[in-house]
Amino acid sequence: MESNPTATAFHSGALRGAITAPGDKSISHRAIICGALAEGETVIDGLLESADVLATIAAMEHFGARINKADHDHWSVVGVGSGGLRQPTAPLDFGNSGTGVRLIMGVMASAPLRVTFSGDSSLRARPMGRILKPLRLMGAEVSGTHDAGQDDHLPLTVTGASRPQAITYRLPVPSAQVKSALLFAGLNIEGETCVIEPEATRDHTERMFKAFGVDLVQDTTPEGHRRVRLQGRAPLTSCALRIPGDPSSAAFMTVAALIVPGSEITITNVLVNPSRIGLYLSLREMGAKITFTNQREVSGEPVADLHVQASVLKGVSVPAERAPSMIDEYPILAIAAAYAEGATVLSGLAELRVKESNRLSAIAAGLQACGVRVEEGTDSLTVHGRGGEGPASVAIPGGAQILSHHDHRLAMSFLVMGLAAKDPITVDGADMIATSFPGFVDTMTALGANIQSEAEEVRS
Repeated sequence: MESNPTATAFHSGALRGAITAPGDKSISHRAIICGALAEGETVIDGLLESADVLATIAAMEHFGARINKADHDHWSVVGVGSGGLRQPTAPLDFGNSGTGVRLIMGVMASAPLRVTFSGDSSLRARPMGRILKPLRLMGAEVSGTHDAGQDDHLPLTVTGASRPQAITYRLPVPSAQVKSALLFAGLNIEGETCVIEPEATRDHTERMFKAFGVDLVQDTTPEGHRRVRLQGRAPLTSCALRIPGDPSSAAFMTVAALIVPGSEITITNVLVNPSRIGLYLSLREMGAKITFTNQREVSGEPVADLHVQASVLKGVSVPAERAPSMIDEYPILAIAAAYAEGATVLSGLAELRVKESNRLSAIAAGLQACGVRVEEGTDSLTVHGRGGEGPASVAIPGGAQILSHHDHRLAMSFLVMGLAAKDPITVDGADMIATSFPGFVDTMTALGANIQSEAEEVRS
């Protein structure tokens, strides 16, 4: 029987101190993949050593890259060079990593390889159709179980195109993963690969390609849509990279400091790419005291230190068009909304139903279990905050055991909620936190949070 370790958050005193955010997960994936495809040795500082990123490292080693941790903060990646991908000798298991599996499907879709992709039960439940459709247009072939209409779910075997075709593809829904998969595939295709985005998504792949010497053209269509164009057969040149801190991970420390009375913390080295800071814009609109200081650029990405103080929050309406810049942060934003005064309306959340879990329903169920009234729509959530019903320390009853559905962001969000609730909040599946934030418990306790976990992976 699989173990299902729990973690419990107890009412805590003021959080204080300075902490460095763990490396950004999205950029870490891309740094490993680009380094593995480049000529020569790429040195990476600050890589996120989470389960998801380690799965990407293992996959690129199967393709022939040599990847090693040189010391406590440096990784060495010796790439295979243009056209040098090796045929893996075994299926690739990506665990819980949706980013890793989708980007690497793109990497090999334009190479004459045959690769089987798999993952854990959560990843096997997530649809892959939006990635597979354009890769098939490029010439890749895909086969799966085809059981009960599940032919777009893992495990899947992808056969790369023997004569790949460059395409122009308009994204039907905003997806940086689809865009990135097509750009990775386009590296090995003669001609121009073009991706058109009606709604702009995070641009880490474009920035990373430039760091590796790839010539990309980014412009706007006559309709005003963002367009990315890549001329194929583009070699990557190795380089040195430093990974900025993950704003999605920093979000948990930020909201904890906002809702625990008397708290004041600094989070250093946080990525503040405009495509990733929707949560922080929303929190500021709610009245959060968050200041970006020491703003600078690190390896082509904007970075800042965040100064956060406990704040009186008010309910707001968060527009649907902000969703691409904060799609992973809605669980923790919902926690902040629970401690705000008045209703917070979150819109444009349909994508949450196909994440690691049905996050939308799981957030609603967890909040209700902790004594917060919510209204769940098809693609929306209204949270009726309890911030005006009494002192912040007793506004949320808590006292619930939350089902995380093996979703790391849900688990961390409800642990943050427990830090200011009247009674402790327990989450199951605490080991899944290591997929994105290993050492979460130790990081939070260093600031003064009272969290106890059975899962060693989230402590160190």
